[in-house]
Amino acid sequence: MSTVHSPDSAKRPLALIAGPTASGKSDLAVRLALLLKARGREGVVINADSAQVYADLSVLSARPSVEEMQGIEHRLFGTWDGAEACSAADWATAAREVIGEVHSRDAVPILVGGTGLYIRTLLDGIAPVPSIDPKVRAEVRALPVAEAYTALQSEDPARAAVLGPNDTTRVARALEVVRSTGKPLAQWQAEKVGGIAQAVSLHPAILLPPREWLYPRCDLRFERMLELGAIDEVRALLACNLDPALPVMRAIGVPEITAYLRGECSLEEAQTRGARATRNYAKRQYTWLRNQPPGEWPRIALQDYNAEAIFVSLLRD
Repeated sequence: MSTVHSPDSAKRPLALIAGPTASGKSDLAVRLALLLKARGREGVVINADSAQVYADLSVLSARPSVEEMQGIEHRLFGTWDGAEACSAADWATAAREVIGEVHSRDAVPILVGGTGLYIRTLLDGIAPVPSIDPKVRAEVRALPVAEAYTALQSEDPARAAVLGPNDTTRVARALEVVRSTGKPLAQWQAEKVGGIAQAVSLHPAILLPPREWLYPRCDLRFERMLELGAIDEVRALLACNLDPALPVMRAIGVPEITAYLRGECSLEEAQTRGARATRNYAKRQYTWLRNQPPGEWPRIALQDYNAEAIFVSLLRD
């Protein structure tokens, strides 16, 4: 991810609040927007969570309610229909448009989420890989992963060396790229385009509260989802007969509740599995956010966040 140095007052501001599931990042975003409002400036909260983009996952993604929004404008929440996969590139394109619109009225965009790939794609850009030849894609995707990996070792050995031999998705992607374009994926990735990191004055905050505080909140979060209608939400999804491979069908809670609705486990077991999946996801987010963003981005190791102290430079401008 691109390194972003001290905020530049000559550039338009972009606040970024990133944190794992159940860390309270959405609440902090609203508090920041309210502080801006008290100073006569508008703040707009923009979603950067890969589950909250789907209209079908209001409960299971913990999408902010009208009451939780507190009158603050929220964008890119529930924007995609679950039948359509929202890639990082899709989201970044939409986010750039929204950020430009917010800046055009001298408001402050407040990006909030925990999906590192979304944030990285927006800031750093994406490799301009041309569309893959459909015939090549079909041929590659039909290969057993062992055969595809052997082919990749011959056609793009550098990429094969960093991938696991059973990583079906990434092996197929690398192989279809080199076969369709004649260039290995690494060459395309070195030519990233569309990033906005150098065009904005970034005010980031990485929330890393104590794990002993975070994990019980993950358990409580899933319990509350069941109480608020998560089962009906999954039942409605299943009625749409969507492709099981779609992201919305693989979102945390959907497979677990699906198993319950199909009689494959008890509700208690579904809750246990869902809570465990939530904790595991939060753990992966925590590790990524601790290690991947630039070292100068503030890491906030608290459980109670003071928006005024965290974003003092933004609020002072």
